[in-house]
Amino acid sequence: MEGYDLLEVLQQIDPAGLSYQEWVNAGMALKEEGYTAADWEAWSRRDAKRYHQGECSRKWDSFGGAADPVTGGTIVQMAKDHEWLPEHDTGYELEWDGIIRKDAGMIVDKNWLESREITAPDAWDPKEQLITYLETLFDSTECVGYVTHSFEKDEKHMPTKGLFDRTAGKLIQELHKAKDIRDVIGDYDQKAGAWIRINPLDGKDVRTENVTEFRYVLVESDVMEIEKQNAVIRELELPVACLVHSGGKSLHAVVRVDAADYKEYKNRVDYLYHICEKNGLKIDTQNRNPSRLSRMPGIIRNGRKQFLVDTNIGKASWKEWQEWIEGINDDLPEPEPLVDVWDNLPELSPPLIENILRQGHKMLVAGPSKAGKSYALIELCCAIAEGRSWLGWQCTKGKIMYVNLELDRASCLHRFKDVYMALGWHPDSINNIDIWNLRGRSIPMDKLAPKLIRRAAKKNYIAVVIDPIYKVITGDENSADQMANFCNQFDKVCTELNCAVVYCHHHSKGSQGGKRSMDRASGSGVFARDPDALLDLIELDLNDDLLKQQEDSAVCDACISFLNRHFDEWEDDVSQDALCSRAQMESYCKKKLTAGQYSTLEAMIGAAKKKVQEQTAWRIEGTLREFPKFAPVNLWFDHPVHRMDTIGVLRDIQPDVEKPAWQKAADNRKKQAENNRLKKRNNFEIEFSNIEMEGREVSAQELAEKLDTNPKELLSWFGDSKRQKKELRKDFEKYTGEDGKSYIRRRDESAHD
Repeated sequence: MEGYDLLEVLQQIDPAGLSYQEWVNAGMALKEEGYTAADWEAWSRRDAKRYHQGECSRKWDSFGGAADPVTGGTIVQMAKDHEWLPEHDTGYELEWDGIIRKDAGMIVDKNWLESREITAPDAWDPKEQLITYLETLFDSTECVGYVTHSFEKDEKHMPTKGLFDRTAGKLIQELHKAKDIRDVIGDYDQKAGAWIRINPLDGKDVRTENVTEFRYVLVESDVMEIEKQNAVIRELELPVACLVHSGGKSLHAVVRVDAADYKEYKNRVDYLYHICEKNGLKIDTQNRNPSRLSRMPGIIRNGRKQFLVDTNIGKASWKEWQEWIEGINDDLPEPEPLVDVWDNLPELSPPLIENILRQGHKMLVAGPSKAGKSYALIELCCAIAEGRSWLGWQCTKGKIMYVNLELDRASCLHRFKDVYMALGWHPDSINNIDIWNLRGRSIPMDKLAPKLIRRAAKKNYIAVVIDPIYKVITGDENSADQMANFCNQFDKVCTELNCAVVYCHHHSKGSQGGKRSMDRASGSGVFARDPDALLDLIELDLNDDLLKQQEDSAVCDACISFLNRHFDEWEDDVSQDALCSRAQMESYCKKKLTAGQYSTLEAMIGAAKKKVQEQTAWRIEGTLREFPKFAPVNLWFDHPVHRMDTIGVLRDIQPDVEKPAWQKAADNRKKQAENNRLKKRNNFEIEFSNIEMEGREVSAQELAEKLDTNPKELLSWFGDSKRQKKELRKDFEKYTGEDGKSYIRRRDESAHD
């Protein structure tokens, strides 16, 4: 293998610490890389117990021809697993005062491991051995599988399928009555011994699907001295229910995993085996099967006893053991005395966004749908890439990654260019922007974070933008603990990449104006309390007067822009006040321009008016952890960019506030009354118009009947003020006789007005 002398690498591996298959793999790798059988045999001699003269040469000839051969990389990885570290793989030099951190999962220091002797019981009671085993592992109603017959294969005794339809209670009852263990389980070959299955069965078969409880897993190693196996099992505090001497060269530890189903069983067994391997206990991985056979205690095997070494040792349960393992290897820093750093405080992280966010910190941008949040984040990316201002805040220049979870690739790329064009910026530093398009490929954040870290490593990003987070949320959005775990993924990204993380979230439903900025984001309050900076957008309702003002200003700007392109020194013809007057500018342009030019200008004015109607107004409020609170920032979303309200026309607009129920009901009643009044008045005008068209006199009584009311009620339809009623009464009196009969005669044009 290029870059390594495999014979030197092999010297870092003790063959006695390998399984049989690993030893064979080493030979295959040597042959694949051009070494000789003699090289393999010379190394194998170090395992005096297992080495047999000529065995390497016999196997060597059978190696080769595989479609996927074992290569030298296998030997290198074996050496690394045995704590060998190539010089060119260290990545750093350890200083004299450096600390060597224990790897995650490392409990046992093999350099200080002391063997723990095991002795067979003096008072040998086979029945009691098996009874204790059954009572420890099984409920009385659970079926137990066991094997007492075997057959020979490759000079080994292999167990048969055995029996599996008797309950633990039945076996225990019969053992108590029997004189000899064989009276219950039957005769067995004392050369082969006997076996028993570690998990209860349904009494129908011995396959995985017949296992009724995924309660235990077998931990066995036959490549380490049995006394050291005992020491490692106990130092790891494995939750062992029964520890059995196999009568051979290994211990069988029946370890509690307490899995709810087969899927959880596999995950827990993988975790357990990984911890054992890291601590030098080489596991026979064939023992993963939940219906696995273990050695039955109370049996003689080849002149040696299969016996219970111990029961219920280590931690009491899987949960307790796993929490202990994680606690030992939590990789958390130690507390530090403040006095040690009081006069030498570490430097604060430099600002990424001036007075808003530091580098390496987190920021959340929240707002309702169609607030242009994605455009705002794209504007931020551009501002950081170019070292420019974003929404009035100066940004530090640097590299940035935009993680696009929502837009298709083409739309996203076009948006970046559209933003640059709308801002009027030249793309001098677009090489600072990387875009990771994940629409249709997004995965939960706990799975995305490590992939993101791997891709972003060594890219020197000062910020990563994730837009939007609803695509990668894991768990219930309203659950505080689940969302805390979700937000912790952003911390991992910040810590591993030493960069800021900016992410985007949506508002909850309903009006937001009456809420604090940190209470508007949808879901758990964790969203608002987790980031170091929260920027929240709320929409401002524009009244007709303000829209008219904006439209007039846009028309004036269009006129000025057109005149500047076609004439020199035209400003001398108008006053400063005229430049701000829509009527005067349109009047001046009509006189100044030709018909064709004015037609072009009208098209520009129409486009400007349309743009005004399309733009929306927004206010940014914030909650900051590192900087003082800032005054609300008002801006226009003038697609595709946000522009500051530099004039201040939005300052006095109040956002929509959610009113209480009683106030909503009162407003609705008032609105309904007004609608009814207008409806009655409209009906009156229709009937009155019909009378005028017919040219005849009609009594007020007749008109009132047509409108399903009375003459006096007619007065209330035209307003509530005394002035309105008085004027309307005078109008009626012109058409009312002294006899009390009122007539409505046709009015002339002036009377009608």
